[in-house]
Amino acid sequence: MIEPTVTLPPTRVRRRPPPRPRETVRWPVLAVVFVCAACGLVYELELVALASYLIGDSVTQASVVLSVMVFAMGLGSLLAKRLRCRAAVGFGLIEGALALIGGTSAFVLYACFAWFGESRWVLVAFSLAIGVLIGAEIPLLMSLIQRAPERVVAAGGGASLGGAGGGGRDGAVAAGRGGRAGRPGGDPEDAAGTVADLFAADYVGALVGGLAFPFLLLPWLGQLTGALVTGAVNAVAGAALVLWFFRRDLSGRTRALVVGVNLAVLGVLATATVLVDDFEEAARRAVYGERVRVAVHTDLQEVVVTGGREGPPDLYLDGRLRVSGADEYRYHEALVHPAMNGPHARVLIVGGGDGLAAREALRCPGVRAVTVVEIDPGVVRLARTDPALAALNGQAFRDPRVRVVHADAFHWLRTAADRVQERYDVVISDLPDPGITPSTKLYAQEFYGLVARVLADGGRLVVHAGPATDRPRAFWTADATLRAAGYATRPYSAEGRTPGFAAGPDRADRDSATRHEPDDWGFLLAVRGTRPPALRLAADAPPLRSLAPRGLAAAARRAERTRIAGLPPSTLVHPRYGD
Repeated sequence: MIEPTVTLPPTRVRRRPPPRPRETVRWPVLAVVFVCAACGLVYELELVALASYLIGDSVTQASVVLSVMVFAMGLGSLLAKRLRCRAAVGFGLIEGALALIGGTSAFVLYACFAWFGESRWVLVAFSLAIGVLIGAEIPLLMSLIQRAPERVVAAGGGASLGGAGGGGRDGAVAAGRGGRAGRPGGDPEDAAGTVADLFAADYVGALVGGLAFPFLLLPWLGQLTGALVTGAVNAVAGAALVLWFFRRDLSGRTRALVVGVNLAVLGVLATATVLVDDFEEAARRAVYGERVRVAVHTDLQEVVVTGGREGPPDLYLDGRLRVSGADEYRYHEALVHPAMNGPHARVLIVGGGDGLAAREALRCPGVRAVTVVEIDPGVVRLARTDPALAALNGQAFRDPRVRVVHADAFHWLRTAADRVQERYDVVISDLPDPGITPSTKLYAQEFYGLVARVLADGGRLVVHAGPATDRPRAFWTADATLRAAGYATRPYSAEGRTPGFAAGPDRADRDSATRHEPDDWGFLLAVRGTRPPALRLAADAPPLRSLAPRGLAAAARRAERTRIAGLPPSTLVHPRYGD
């Protein structure tokens, strides 16, 4: 018996579209890695720069920030293991926290310095916190990109593949297809490729952030606003990745949490950005007092002038008192006039952008030319145009005998011997204390060797070498360095130093009741050869307010009492002023 054939109508099988290729998620993830790496390096450089400005000794501050951050990054990578099962929400919250802490770090660091005088431990705390958060980024992103095919919803709706609603046959098939896409248990070569991509994006982002900080953010926005804007970019990039490409991994509550946290962070950053100018003004008054009259940021440093209307002006460079109008004459007379005992027609001043050393040199009869090598044009411009400073330096920069060269003194001297037609009779090194790192190379044996190339026969070099009584090791290291470079030296010091004048690096140190305040300036008068120069004033020296022949003899004895013998010289490859 033949059974009749029953033809059933064709059934329409509803197929789930294949999962979105992993590359559609890979590239946004790599883009966010790029942005986050750039932001992370900006936070790092901003901490180093601000700490060097507020605390001083840039080598130490860079070492502290970098070592603490690298350690913290390793710690953050370990802690990120606990968030791998909730990588999307974890990454969104971590980026919000990183944007808040990194973006406000400069703000808080400067506030602590201005109002409390202490910033070292705050620097360490921010370095640790930022490092932990940066270290957690890559493991979480790796987890997200490795399992991207399981987590991406196919176009056409449905539950998240591989998630709570993705069970059953279709989910298994999709998971199987994703096995070779690099998820755990998949192709190890593809997993290695994913790691390589992530680190490549991370390193390129760090390059861009490292270049953007000095060339874009600092000149255009400044340290405070630059950090705040960087934080905003960081928050937007992290939240956008999680809320758009991995939104199916978020429940309604976690999605609201990520949105709320990042909106709050952006609100804080925006408010701080609006208040930056008022904050800077208030912090500046807290640091310098109520007499702030001029405050400018040059390409190299912050320059602040206080007083000048009712009394002599004070000049601060990067928070350190460089010129105290009340007693600067004691320093500059002692620096310049002992070196003018002899031929002095041509004078070279290294530093001296305030014009005060030039003022003293121009007072001496017979001076025909003064060359000032100052790296910061902004300081010279202010000394020339500010009424109080110009009156203090006697309009030195308007004298036709004065020529200003804006260059790094070390590099200028390397080629000066080929350009200078006549040698200099006197070279005056009017620089900050040698313990301040940017000045250290100008106290090195190699630098004094370059000076010798432009020094006339019998010419004299005078060096400000920091306080002889308070920092004798640095002072006598400078002496040893000069002698190693072929000079014979005569040390002396001048008393009457205003507290805080070019003082140590941290305002907290100056405020400490236990720290001895420097009360002198130490100088070294040097000539080429083995016979030390005579320490006396020229016969035609102008009238001086603080210096007399008997005073110079006492100044020499006072410096000799602090002598430390056997110190090695300082060189470029082995600077010793921080020992």
